[in-house]
Amino acid sequence: MSDSNTTDVTNPSTFILLGIPGLEAAHVWISIPFCTMYVIAILGNFIILFIVKREPSLHEPMYYFLCMLAITDLVLSTSILPKTLSIFWFNSTEIDFSACLTQLYFIHCFSAMESGIFMAMALDRYVAICNPLRHSAILTNPAVAKMGLAVVLRGGLLTLPYPFLVRRWPYCTTNIIPQSYCEYMAVVKLACADIRVSSYYGLFVIFSVIGLDLSFIAVSYTQILWAILHLPTKDARIKTFGTCGSHLCVILAFYIPGLFSFLTHRFGHNVPLHFHVLMANVYLLVPPMLNPIIYGMRTKRIRDRVLQLFTHKGT
Repeated sequence: MSDSNTTDVTNPSTFILLGIPGLEAAHVWISIPFCTMYVIAILGNFIILFIVKREPSLHEPMYYFLCMLAITDLVLSTSILPKTLSIFWFNSTEIDFSACLTQLYFIHCFSAMESGIFMAMALDRYVAICNPLRHSAILTNPAVAKMGLAVVLRGGLLTLPYPFLVRRWPYCTTNIIPQSYCEYMAVVKLACADIRVSSYYGLFVIFSVIGLDLSFIAVSYTQILWAILHLPTKDARIKTFGTCGSHLCVILAFYIPGLFSFLTHRFGHNVPLHFHVLMANVYLLVPPMLNPIIYGMRTKRIRDRVLQLFTHKGT
């Protein structure tokens, strides 16, 4: 690595992304599952959006939330995968400072939005299962629109200080980021200054977003589980539990690796770097791939419309 990357980079014009440190020789092989997940995420989420837009019968709160989730997943996965694949395939490790800040903001902003949408969907499931007679009265279209706006504003405003906090620090030691994308703490830790303000604010965002959302989701699904156990027939219990169980698996696939990545930056000094970076990619790649499959293909009304679409084209 040239000296310009290790000294006198107080105001770097570019950063260097290493991909997955320690696994450089396997970058091409790692790119295969990454690229596959990205293609599935793009196709699956676009199909969800197309089907819901095309079918007036699907213009209901549950499917509106599903469309919000699809849009968030498309932005989230596209924020990291093209650059990550360019590192793996072409060793294109440089990223402009402004582009790094933009990527950083989009990743954290839309991660917060995704968390908020999961919370809103948990509310929708809670009302649908625990109070079905009032579902249409509680979750009206204006109420769904307000919830969606609140999720967007919360994610956008809470993460807005991130790029400004990153920009204010001097970077006089190195501009090498041991990641495959620009993550907030990974960039801040390069600064040769007291970064406690940035670290504390990052923790505040994590616990105010993820802590609040996870608590609400846990309470909602506890109430849902209680309601499922009191359903009159065994078949109804099994069917409802299977649906909610798959939803919980997707939620956990987002939160567990995400929390692991966030907290490892601050406390996990003994965690192997390559494992940390892989987990940091998992929480941004796996949920966008799973969401259209679990929430879409396992939903009978969407599955039927998809089958009609392809069988119609095939005839």
